[in-house]
Amino acid sequence: MDFQYDVIVVGAGHAGCEAASASARMGSKTLLITMDMNTIGQMSCNPAVGGIAKGQIVREIDALGGQMGIITDQTAIQFRILNRSKGPAMWSPRSQSDRKEFIKAWINTLSHTDNLHIWQDQVTEIIVENDNNRRFITGVKTSLGITFHSKSVILTNGTFLNGLLHFGKCQIAGGRIAEPASKGITEQLISLGFNADRMKTGTPARIDKRSINFDLLAEQQGDNDWHHFSYLPSAQRVLKQMSCWITYTNTDTHEVLRDALADSPLFNGQITSIGPRYCPSIETKIVTFADKDAHQLFLEPEGVDSNEYYVNGFSSSLPWDVQWRALKTIKGLENVQLYRPGYAIEYDFFDPTQLKHSLETKIIAGLFFAGQINGTTGYEEAAGQGLVAGVNAHQYVHGGEPLIMGRDESYIGVLIDDLVNKGVDEPYRMFTSRAEHRILLRQDNADTRLTERSYHLGLADSNRYQLLQHKSAIIAHFNDYLSSTSARPEEVNTYLENVGEQPIKHRTRLSDLILRPKVTITELIDNGQWTMDNGLSSFVDKIKAESNSLPIHEIIESVEINIKYAGYIERERLAADKLQRLDRIKIPVGYDYNNIQSISTEARQKLTRIQPTTIGEASRIPGVSPNDISVLLVLMGR
Repeated sequence: MDFQYDVIVVGAGHAGCEAASASARMGSKTLLITMDMNTIGQMSCNPAVGGIAKGQIVREIDALGGQMGIITDQTAIQFRILNRSKGPAMWSPRSQSDRKEFIKAWINTLSHTDNLHIWQDQVTEIIVENDNNRRFITGVKTSLGITFHSKSVILTNGTFLNGLLHFGKCQIAGGRIAEPASKGITEQLISLGFNADRMKTGTPARIDKRSINFDLLAEQQGDNDWHHFSYLPSAQRVLKQMSCWITYTNTDTHEVLRDALADSPLFNGQITSIGPRYCPSIETKIVTFADKDAHQLFLEPEGVDSNEYYVNGFSSSLPWDVQWRALKTIKGLENVQLYRPGYAIEYDFFDPTQLKHSLETKIIAGLFFAGQINGTTGYEEAAGQGLVAGVNAHQYVHGGEPLIMGRDESYIGVLIDDLVNKGVDEPYRMFTSRAEHRILLRQDNADTRLTERSYHLGLADSNRYQLLQHKSAIIAHFNDYLSSTSARPEEVNTYLENVGEQPIKHRTRLSDLILRPKVTITELIDNGQWTMDNGLSSFVDKIKAESNSLPIHEIIESVEINIKYAGYIERERLAADKLQRLDRIKIPVGYDYNNIQSISTEARQKLTRIQPTTIGEASRIPGVSPNDISVLLVLMGR
């Protein structure tokens, strides 16, 4: 047994798995402590990864060298690109996963990661020491009475800190159904000066596939194309692909639910904590949207060999029998059998403004928080934070510069900047609207944004970096060809007229043709009447030969987006560079704002509490006005 580590990660959910994997792969001797080794990487709510903005986060995790994208591809049973009717900044990958296979893949990955040990136990206390008024972490103690020493600790406790499950008036202590809550850590952290509060989330019932009448439901199939989460050429879907199914609530459903509102913990005062506004329970929907006669539901399979289905859109904390009776009123579910009812869960979280952008706490050196402990919700948000915390715990131990990503660099950077500067007043979920520079933060270009930086940090390996360099060279070659090669009218006019575009009268550069809204590179290749040996189709054949294992479709998509949206991308880049100037102006550590009478009282209070490190960070704190920033710029000599 080893009892001395560089990094200890507490909790093996999505944040903990990425944190432990990252720190260990970078070379830190890492210990992952989990209450149950059989639920590592558990999908506590729906068995899906990605979605609007969340899919971009997963692609960023993969580009940085994380594992979520790889494991999701391995265990996918349905894959879709959402928002394809909108611009590429909005395209978001989403995948249904086989829940059991997802857990098995994470266990297998972590069990074969060098420098990583796993211990099944519950952490009840962190060990903190003082030296010249500086407090720093030195380890943890567990419920079995064991002390593990370390130079850094990452807390990724999810919903387990004093977790309480609500099934109507029935209350059960737990972090998930049938799993115990974690006691002691919240109380200790509060005694050390941390501010804590309570949040609430929920989950729907799980039902038996054999009791569903699929003939009455609308089928929703996945995309059968080349898209994946991971940028690695080996990414592929190996499991049987399955459909989801769509149905709707109705007025009878709503009547059953409405008659039982007095038994809902959300409406009878039993739950007072903050819940998610954007993912409400079914009882909240019928109250908030009282004029709606129906709400859409998705029945999602939990796995290839499982009869368990997830009722997406029917999250509830009502008594089990009310949920059952309401579900029986829905088309296709008249004979529904429950595996287990939905429930609400309350848990502790900590004000994320108590963190640095590295996710290290400001109060205790070497202590990092990641995931729902910071007031976020969602597997993807947790995993992104976990990866950053794992990298930065390693950097803290070995004296390296932390990984801090800007808002124009990644959705993960937007997420962490929002948490640290703004805090949370509800469970934080990522949306594309939260990113000012989303045209720069597309799902297709996460590798070109992040992989090189991760490689130099030591997380992304040389194989991934070489693939990026090769891909970038091919894209540059492709761009040069399209901007320097022209098509003749007889080669493309038939295609242009077929898609509703004006034919050309003389030679036209291929890049100019691709600027047209209805023209795509793939269709131009397939439908052009190429008469020259060096026509577009011949060139692409050569590119395919050069690309080896790189997916040619991904290269074509990237090239096309960069041509069609070049003006928007350049304008966004200029705007981002302007804002970056404020992030380059440092504020001295421990700056005393109380003596600045020319800024507002609210600004003084928030700047003192949050202690931003740059003028840019200060400008993003709610309550700090442009006038306050102008004053600070003068005081900083700018």
